[in-house]
Amino acid sequence: MPIPPFTLDGVLPPFLGDIPARQSSWMSPYPVSVTEVVNHFASTDERKAILAGWLEYRRILRGIGLTQGFQWLDGSFLEDKETLRNNPPGDIDVVIFTRRPADIKSDRDWKDFIGANRSLFDHGTIKRDYKVDAYFVDLDGNSRDIVLQTRYFLLLFSHQRDTHIWKGLLEVEQDAKNEDDAALSILKSNVPEVTP
Repeated sequence: MPIPPFTLDGVLPPFLGDIPARQSSWMSPYPVSVTEVVNHFASTDERKAILAGWLEYRRILRGIGLTQGFQWLDGSFLEDKETLRNNPPGDIDVVIFTRRPADIKSDRDWKDFIGANRSLFDHGTIKRDYKVDAYFVDLDGNSRDIVLQTRYFLLLFSHQRDTHIWKGLLEVEQDAKNEDDAALSILKSNVPEVTP
């Protein structure tokens, strides 16, 4: 199914159908492709720049071996912010659920890996350089921690910050190089100079 249209509140619906408790309901986070995200949200120069930064960040994460997993997308980027607040979003919120690279087995190795790639895990740097508000969930970590982090991010991002309106998220696969390349081509064909 395509990305659902905004509700009257200017957000993605948290579910489609009559009753969210039904297993047959299509519920958030909605699985979509990277090209669907770009085609749907690349409506302004500001949004295109954010998408270009996000695609570059995804490319770099794959380059250091973070290829397995998925990302939840959210924040005001997935809202009709221009209509709601009369200004564009400044970034895209991304929760990155990732498996460690194959050669990173222990928690100590994972901490060393993060240290060696500090700028790619540093919240402020990522936001400044790529327009991505990134959060990580280590899928090879402790199962209880994974559940607690998932609960935290789902509850945090499934509601609008100021109004507490229930809203939907999107989910894309982490290892989607061909999709990312196609999405970047779409952006470049619409904007002569897209840089993160």
